[in-house]
Amino acid sequence: MTATVSFRIDTPAGSREVSAVHQRHGSGEPVVLLHGIGHHLQAWEPVTGILAAERDVIAVDLPGFGASPALPDGVPYDLPTVAQALGRLCETLGLHRPHVVGNSLGGLLALELGRQGLARTVTALSPAGFWTEGERRFAFGTLRAMRQAALAMPLPVVQRAARTAVGRAALTSTIYARPTRRPAAAVVAETLALRDCTGFEPTLTAGRDALFVHDVPDVPVTVAWGSRDRLLLRRQGVRAKRVIPGARLIRLPGCGHVPMNDDPALVARVILDATR
Repeated sequence: MTATVSFRIDTPAGSREVSAVHQRHGSGEPVVLLHGIGHHLQAWEPVTGILAAERDVIAVDLPGFGASPALPDGVPYDLPTVAQALGRLCETLGLHRPHVVGNSLGGLLALELGRQGLARTVTALSPAGFWTEGERRFAFGTLRAMRQAALAMPLPVVQRAARTAVGRAALTSTIYARPTRRPAAAVVAETLALRDCTGFEPTLTAGRDALFVHDVPDVPVTVAWGSRDRLLLRRQGVRAKRVIPGARLIRLPGCGHVPMNDDPALVARVILDATR
């Protein structure tokens, strides 16, 4: 079921209303799923059904991405603000300290929610924020190139490309190690999500200074990294382990930056194990 909820957050300019779209499936302990920059909640579709057999799964479109409206004018897309919005979203949905799972930008946000004591457990898949400056510039440059390509392609071109294995690889091989496994309709939808998202540039601007440097001592943390991640290299997982010594660091063999599509069974098992 897809629904939109609205809530208020505190900003330097005062209280502002924010809205977010989410889908909810299953029953059991709540698990909130957070996607990466330029993506949308449908990124989790390969694992949602598996998780929903045991969990109350809430997949969220981050503000300014997917179907969620942009943040109000003048409100920054920095880590404290977006984490606050997600905390208020959970309050509005009646979720007290849910398990939080995130990929890339979503992984960084999940860790911040854990640091603030707002998550029962955290599972971060290739989280942002553990890069060197050179690695950050490479990732941001790659993301901008992907966005420019999406902006430049008319919809019929995207649709034609998505119908072939070569075309799906051209559109998504930066984030998937096995791009041909992604259905054509999903590739079209996520290319449009990247093209149309309003939060892309403000998030990159805010992310120039985004580093996660805090331990998360009172929350079980799992960090998982795809062995074939081409966007955030897996050595960043070793840095994450240094920052969060108690975290469990897991390798995802054969997976790229968005591993849910590359090996849904493995990723679902990691999430279920981490949230038990």
